[in-house]
Amino acid sequence: MKEVKFIILGLIIGITCAFIGSYLFIQFFTAYEFWPGIQALKAQKSLGKLIALGAVPNLIVFFILLKLNKELMARGVVLATLLITLITLFV
Repeated sequence: MKEVKFIILGLIIGITCAFIGSYLFIQFFTAYEFWPGIQALKAQKSLGKLIALGAVPNLIVFFILLKLNKELMARGVVLATLLITLITLFV
């Protein structure tokens, strides 16, 4: 039961990092605010690319968790990345 808790925590960390990465990408590399930027990228059919770029911080978090010997949380981050990949395929 304790293992599942750490995997879910890693999943939450991974999804949060992907959201923060997407937010930072829109703020620094586009001329839009967050929500209009999401709508503009969706209209251009580039929303999947935004989600994929937003998942890049998960790589950094994954290696930090491995360095801290938090393997179960790192598994959750990988699971979050896989879920984000599936979302990207179907958006």
